[in-house]
Amino acid sequence: MKSKIVVALAGNPNSGKSTIFNRLTGARQHVGNYPGVTVERKEGICKHNDIEMQIVDLPGTYSLTAYSAEELVARNFVIDERPDVVVDIIDSSNLERNLYLAVQFMELGVPLVLAFNMSDQARAMGYEFDIEKLSRFFGARIVKTVGNKGTGMEELLDAIVLTAKEDEGLAGKSRRRVPSINYGQEIEEELQKIESLIKKSDSITDRYDPRWIAIKLLENDKDITARFGSSEINKQVEKSILHIEEILGEPPETAIAGCRYGFISGACQEAVRSTIELRHTISDRIDSVATNRILGIPVFLGLMYLVFNLVFTLGNLPMEWIDGFFGWLSGVVQGWWPQGSESLLKSLLIDGIIGGVGGVIVFLPNILLLFLAIAILEDSGYMARAAFVMDRLMHKIGLHGKSFIPLLLGFGCTIPAIMATRTLENERDRLTTMLVAPLMSCGARLPIYALIIPAFFPQAWQGRMLWIIYMIGIALAILLAKILRISLLKGEAVPFVMELPPYRMPTIKGTLIHMWEHGWLFLRKAGTIILGISVLLWVTTTFPSLPNSVKAGFNNERNAVMASHLTEREKADQISAIANKEAEASLEYSIAGRVGRALEPLFTPMGFDWKLVTPVIGAVAAKEVFVAQLGIVFSVGEADEESQSLRSKLQARYTPLQGFCIMLFMLIVAPCMATFAVMKSESGSWKWAILQFWGLTVLAWIITTTVYQFGKLLGIGIS
Repeated sequence: MKSKIVVALAGNPNSGKSTIFNRLTGARQHVGNYPGVTVERKEGICKHNDIEMQIVDLPGTYSLTAYSAEELVARNFVIDERPDVVVDIIDSSNLERNLYLAVQFMELGVPLVLAFNMSDQARAMGYEFDIEKLSRFFGARIVKTVGNKGTGMEELLDAIVLTAKEDEGLAGKSRRRVPSINYGQEIEEELQKIESLIKKSDSITDRYDPRWIAIKLLENDKDITARFGSSEINKQVEKSILHIEEILGEPPETAIAGCRYGFISGACQEAVRSTIELRHTISDRIDSVATNRILGIPVFLGLMYLVFNLVFTLGNLPMEWIDGFFGWLSGVVQGWWPQGSESLLKSLLIDGIIGGVGGVIVFLPNILLLFLAIAILEDSGYMARAAFVMDRLMHKIGLHGKSFIPLLLGFGCTIPAIMATRTLENERDRLTTMLVAPLMSCGARLPIYALIIPAFFPQAWQGRMLWIIYMIGIALAILLAKILRISLLKGEAVPFVMELPPYRMPTIKGTLIHMWEHGWLFLRKAGTIILGISVLLWVTTTFPSLPNSVKAGFNNERNAVMASHLTEREKADQISAIANKEAEASLEYSIAGRVGRALEPLFTPMGFDWKLVTPVIGAVAAKEVFVAQLGIVFSVGEADEESQSLRSKLQARYTPLQGFCIMLFMLIVAPCMATFAVMKSESGSWKWAILQFWGLTVLAWIITTTVYQFGKLLGIGIS
């Protein structure tokens, strides 16, 4: 047998597939994209009995009929790359729904293993399975597993190895024998006609099962039609479809799906027994509150409020440790030069690199805690309930609950949120969801909030302010979506049925892996994009330097102070004031200062001065850069001997109202350039990407200006 095999992990969403993938591969994972598309590809390595398994975690899918990019990617991987074994992860507490995908793998004739996951929940619900019978019905080994406890992992690996060995033994022999579904006389006759034409093409039958292709053609699968349909085959398929519709009174795909569910139902009648009367489960009792028409939304808002409070409460101490480390590092680097000496390299290291990148990394605890909380809510099954609860509200704005899933992903990053809209069948729904997705506060904005909120608001209000800013984003997204659906993107909302998985206890390992994936992405950004932009901004804040004549003027002021009859303390204070004045003049004379001054009139109505304008421009590349650039601007611009923290400097210069307006503007303004590029790619048009970029920028200016001017008028937060 081969020493290395490829295993495809497939299954419905919420079947526990990711949990089993994490159990089998641990930290030995690699995340990339499938060629030609932006769908995420996860791979990992697992060793068992001297056999190395390359495990590919396919996107979650309910079917192999490709309606979305995820379904197409999953199916094409199986039929084109031909993994040695396909493992279909099945939620055994919801067996009939999950076996639909298994039936399609069975028809495809792939080496198949079925993992009956959550078997403990199925047992608690009173289900008993005759595994031997079910295994015969589906032509596949079946293993009971409990992914979140690691139960059945060894047995699953054994089944994979045995199935791979058997399939290898069939190489060069007749095609794998699998059970077949009888679709009834009318459909079977038409399938035979199409099969006979397909068999004439050797290039097809060498690699693909003619019956499976014929079924897909009858199901009107556009991808299969494009790949395998010839003019002769297509004519026969059209005739067959018309004949079936005329005789059965329904499209072939509906009739075929009905037969598959009939096969599944029959198998379950034979091999599944209920030992107790089905009763309300714990999930049902929790759902009576969590998805309640009246209580559902307050529960969701309350959970979000709790999450944001914990982010600040638990994150403060580790933030202080990281801040202290970078302060210590800055002191060490400063000690490499004689006291009072000037050096461009010293300035680059301390102000550009440590001040810029360190100013962002200090917020890593907040980001890890936020993603830890989101991972727990998602893995527990609550996030599906959040979409269900929001479905009623989404209908009022012309969308449905399914659009809420990409928007929830936007709390992590806008890019996967935009990609996730591929699951929406309606083009108007897709575009509307993509256009408003940046209003969900992504992880890149969290460092901005984590900097501003403690600087301007007392401890008791910090969690509340974070909750308020996130809720403003959600409210604006809902309002903007409504406007789009009654203007640019008119049309009826598509009906939607949401499957609610049972509640589960998230695994520590799975939750930590999800949290670390986002944290590592943030650190990687800090080490590449933010570092590069920080160095670039340092250059723009350092050059050109002040003319010698201006420097001489400041030196004369210092000399005059030193020659005066003031006390030593008074002299030190005046020298410090002159140094601050010179540093600010130097910053204003630099490229960044000139750009900031030129654009200042545009930003003044929002309460921004030229020192805030420069970071806003840099944040177009990546939102986290705003904090790094603020750190550089205020390090270069103010030469205090006592190193004030960035928060203290902001607090001394701006009011709480201005602090709130900074957060508000950065929440609404155009997304980063990476999001702009993905928006263009996913929408297929520059028009929508440009509309999103400038539309949100103008909206940010209007709303922030309105809030600032009204706040000033009412005297709110101006002191």
